[in-house]
Amino acid sequence: MAIVSSQSPQERPAGGRAPLLQPQANTPEMPPGEDTLRPQRLADYLGQTELKQVLRIALAAAQSRAEALDHLLLYGPPGLGKTTLALILAAELGVQCRVTSAPALERPRDIVGLLVNLQPRDVLFIDEIHRLPRVTEEILYSAMEDFRLDITLGKGQSARSRSLPLPRFTLVGATTRVGALSSPLRDRFGLVQRLRFYQVAELQPILARAAQILQVDLTPEGAAEIARRARGTPRIANRLLKRVRDYAQVQQVSPITADLAAAALELLEVDPRGLDWTDRKLLGILIEQYGGGPAGLDTLAAMTGEDPQTIEDVYEPYLMQIGYLQRTPRGRVATPLAWQHLGFTPPESQLMLLSGNEGTGL
Repeated sequence: MAIVSSQSPQERPAGGRAPLLQPQANTPEMPPGEDTLRPQRLADYLGQTELKQVLRIALAAAQSRAEALDHLLLYGPPGLGKTTLALILAAELGVQCRVTSAPALERPRDIVGLLVNLQPRDVLFIDEIHRLPRVTEEILYSAMEDFRLDITLGKGQSARSRSLPLPRFTLVGATTRVGALSSPLRDRFGLVQRLRFYQVAELQPILARAAQILQVDLTPEGAAEIARRARGTPRIANRLLKRVRDYAQVQQVSPITADLAAAALELLEVDPRGLDWTDRKLLGILIEQYGGGPAGLDTLAAMTGEDPQTIEDVYEPYLMQIGYLQRTPRGRVATPLAWQHLGFTPPESQLMLLSGNEGTGL
């Protein structure tokens, strides 16, 4: 499988497709295994059981017909493996994967350059696809549906339209905000799949695999302790594992036990529920200054010093998933669980407010 960035396209040899390249090999600056935490095959991709079943069927059907996989839209919080799945699909199909992101496709010629260099059944992965410029998005309509590229040559009265055929390819789009996609673009995806947060039991084998690759002695109890603090996200779990590894190496302690992992993560201000300093600050402002809420998003952003979109996309999904935060028509509200986690006792009025707003969360 070749991974080709839109910023540095690979030259193709005359009369043939680009050679199938591997991801960058280990370098002297990178210890063995650091670049292989990302699974390469669907069988190695842990978790997301229902999604994998759907993809296995789609892959088997496409391979039996020797056709390109249908266009796929993956959505969900960051760090759950959307990019990894795109690379895995290309590897399973034995084709090239071109990787880019929507902000990099500022001009129409950027997406045109990618499309005309695709080979049959290739995978084009666009991250943050909800941020595509309108003009670029309209070019994709005919490319996705009819596998053709409509371009205009010249200007004014001498302008003429030309249609270029494209090979049948697979567009894999990834987004954290599926509602921000326009309906015409979203409806052109044959498969629309959501990635969900991972349970602790699902993160433990991911950590065990990463520890084996990184040559770290990690006990099952140590893996469970890290998994509990990983916010249900494999990317965060692997990041925390590396920081705990550093702590254990400096302390010259092995293996990594639950107590050692807890000590290392407390040093990083990651508490037993995976909340970091910003999470606790956000909930603390709601409780101490607004009596638990409601409070508006912009107000919370100003008081925490964070961007409103960052709060909405990065911090709130996990806080809502574990039941510490509610979105109501009047604003954000800290739940009794959040009060108790921070060492406060929720007042009766707060309990009544939450009861009255039950079912109104967005």
